[in-house]
Amino acid sequence: MAACWRTRNCEMDMQTHCSHALSDYDMCPARCSYAICDRPTYEFTSDPDLVFSADLDRAQVLKQGCLWCKFFLTNGPKKKIAAKSAEE
Repeated sequence: MAACWRTRNCEMDMQTHCSHALSDYDMCPARCSYAICDRPTYEFTSDPDLVFSADLDRAQVLKQGCLWCKFFLTNGPKKKIAAKSAEE
């Protein structure tokens, strides 16, 4: 996906905000027209219990839109919780 703005001829304004243009990897910005999810499982949600879930591993997100997707928020990767030590 690197340099996608070059092959897609994104406008200069988008290039200045596109995370792929700024760093080696970061999630696709929601305002990018190529970041729109076309999967049949995508469902926008504003449910605070899902959107602000503390156990979701947001580092695995590829697109900002995933942070508002009910399917991803429900089924996405969870943070690994370190096992409590035997001393506790």
